[in-house]
Amino acid sequence: MDSNISQTDILVSPITKLSLILPEKVHEMERIVFCRQPDIINEAPASYAQARIWLDERIRFDSKNSKVAIYNMPFLHRLSSAGTLSISKLRQALQHVLIKHSALRTSLYFDTNKNLLMQKIIDHTDNKDLFTFIEGTFETDEDLNKIMHNERGNPNNFNLLIGIVCRCHVVYYKNISQKGIICEKDALIFNFHHALFDFPSMKMFCQDLDQAYTMGYLETDDNTTLRCLDYAVAEQQMPMTAANAFWLGALRDCEIDRPLQLPFDRHRVSDEHRTGRGTSISFQFDNDLSKAFLTYASTYNIKLEYLALASYYTFLFKLANNENDICVVMNNHGRSKPELMSIIGMFVNALPMRCQINSNHSLREFVKYVQTIATQTFEHSYFPLQRILAQHPHISRPTFLDVFFGFVSSPTDDNHNEVTLGDVPIYTMPYSIQINTDEIASKFDFYLSIIYDNITGQLSCSIEASLDLFNPSTTYKIG
Repeated sequence: MDSNISQTDILVSPITKLSLILPEKVHEMERIVFCRQPDIINEAPASYAQARIWLDERIRFDSKNSKVAIYNMPFLHRLSSAGTLSISKLRQALQHVLIKHSALRTSLYFDTNKNLLMQKIIDHTDNKDLFTFIEGTFETDEDLNKIMHNERGNPNNFNLLIGIVCRCHVVYYKNISQKGIICEKDALIFNFHHALFDFPSMKMFCQDLDQAYTMGYLETDDNTTLRCLDYAVAEQQMPMTAANAFWLGALRDCEIDRPLQLPFDRHRVSDEHRTGRGTSISFQFDNDLSKAFLTYASTYNIKLEYLALASYYTFLFKLANNENDICVVMNNHGRSKPELMSIIGMFVNALPMRCQINSNHSLREFVKYVQTIATQTFEHSYFPLQRILAQHPHISRPTFLDVFFGFVSSPTDDNHNEVTLGDVPIYTMPYSIQINTDEIASKFDFYLSIIYDNITGQLSCSIEASLDLFNPSTTYKIG
């Protein structure tokens, strides 16, 4: 670093200049290697990502009294024609997966003496039931939808305190099998709690479940295998100097506790917990508009995700009465190192995405600006949200977390529309957040996601809004 640049210079420099004065930022994470912590047996403080989900569920959504689960993650699968699976082999395979991936048998509890949220791996040798296994029946698609709604929305499906964070629900067509097999018309639901599982984890889960079902075992070295526990310990010790300086500059003078003035139908009382109930509307871009988006992104070398984000900022600018300092939240997968890609667990980080709109900018200038700030933000996405918020101790409630943007490119490897168990293909149905026919589970006040089908080149949009604040008719008008 230039010896003439002072610490004060770093702290007052605008976000777009930080990449110039912090050349070591690219290398900060490269110097870190996550490995097994030999002095940590089965207990350690929870990771930042685990703690964020655990606290959010209890504070924002009041898990003790809530009627809707926000962080259940059910995946529905159907067997291909003429395929059958053995129930006993499936249960044994699940047991092998949970033995290998300790996150799926990890409890989270608050230690009052240490004043810390702790995680503890449950010893598989002393516990036969590491997961919940249930069987049921359905006759119609409506019956199956109701079962899925319950998997998605029932807050009693998991018990983090004792480490029950994984469940398997076999749903037979009309009658429970007397032969112990799952057949073509039956359904298979794997459900996880988000505090210990994220979407990228599904790839490892399916791969290892297939191997365990086929071979009857999984290879693992319990003395050297990297665990979420080891990552959490290392994460607490990382200085993250460059990221700390970046985030100080990125949110300088940003009123992250000032709510965005969207067209609410009502307002939430300050101490009122969220119900987690929401409504949604979806629509497709027409072919010409989709083509125009893709052409613009290609012509000006702009990532499609960032062009969509720039469009969202413009949309919010109009929706919120020309508010020109907008901060929303986006998720990042959080797997910043290759060694984290093969671990089942929860690594997602929530990122503040600030945009200061200059109405004198041309579209091209604005999109380029958004790409610059988004690129720099994701370069520092390994800095935990809790540490970002700790830089603003006077803020009691960061309201930017209420407004979300998501971008999904599909189909991708993470979709895993077809996987196998043994030699039987099983198909993953589209992921759903429905909790009943008319409502969804809603984590945010307002959520817009853009979905890009990279086969057809078609773009679509989904808008979700909390029923605590919006009437369904208002959401429809916004869309």
